[in-house]
Amino acid sequence: MIKEFEHSQFAHCESGVISTLLTSYGLKLSEPMAFGITSSLSFVYLPIAKISNMPLIAYRQLPKNIINRISKVLDIKMVKMSFKNEKDANKELERLLDKNQLVGLQTSVFYLPYFPKDMRFHFNAHNLLVFKKEGTKYYISDPVFEHLVECEEKDLNKARFAKGIFAPKGFLYYPTNIPTNIDFAKIIKKAIIKNAKSLLTPFPYAGIKGMTKLAKKIKSLNVYNNERYIKNFLTHIVRMQEEIGTGGGGFRFLYAAFLKESIKYEIDEDILKESSELFVKSGNTLREFALLCVESSKKPQKFDASKVANKLIEASNYEKEAAKLLLKLK
Repeated sequence: MIKEFEHSQFAHCESGVISTLLTSYGLKLSEPMAFGITSSLSFVYLPIAKISNMPLIAYRQLPKNIINRISKVLDIKMVKMSFKNEKDANKELERLLDKNQLVGLQTSVFYLPYFPKDMRFHFNAHNLLVFKKEGTKYYISDPVFEHLVECEEKDLNKARFAKGIFAPKGFLYYPTNIPTNIDFAKIIKKAIIKNAKSLLTPFPYAGIKGMTKLAKKIKSLNVYNNERYIKNFLTHIVRMQEEIGTGGGGFRFLYAAFLKESIKYEIDEDILKESSELFVKSGNTLREFALLCVESSKKPQKFDASKVANKLIEASNYEKEAAKLLLKLK
């Protein structure tokens, strides 16, 4: 049973839910720490994997990475359940709420009516917390909202059983046992090195190489060949970067905050400070990159492919320098 519950607003849904969930169950864990110790920073550009007929572009690890890895890195026993139908999913959720348990859920943004209409789209990996039910109404702590929200059972059911990529299948989760003695210094250093290696992976469509691969694709675009495709491609980049979760730049700021927080565990202060600053620079550069994409999609005749691509390369260079620096923590 939870010791106390207090709603908080966060940058990203999955890391925010894990932060509130574990804190409520007795382990105070910040959002940057939840994101960082699960080595969740990433970049992937996969032309063969399609989302709305456009290539998959991701700025963090796949959905559920934080949920799955947090239990491994901290040795936390986490109950994780999926369901075949709404009836069984609701029955289990109500049983847990009756026991005063705070429960994490995976949902689709599109079917959550408390989201403004212009913010609803088919993204099936949105995480939230449910803490109470009265009649047919659920009371929800959604980490991307400033205040608590409410949702009718029929609407939450739609969101929990949406179809498509990352289909939730009624997925719910909560911790049952949290260790009292956790060696954060050891865990943090291991997680940082793991993340640095993933950014420097030789796989051409991931990490730093993935960013340069996308930049190369942008440079190859010619507005006189297919103006409509270019507009769609550039707006797709912005959606994948800035609207999915906290956005590409936001994830870099989150990771930078994690590195700064890690200094208190007596890990090399100079390396952590310098690399943190580099990720902030990358985050700012990615926001500038997104702005250039928006401007180019609105005025394709003024699209300067090299200018847009070079801004992404600039961000990748910051991350490459930071990752190499962090590997020195070995």
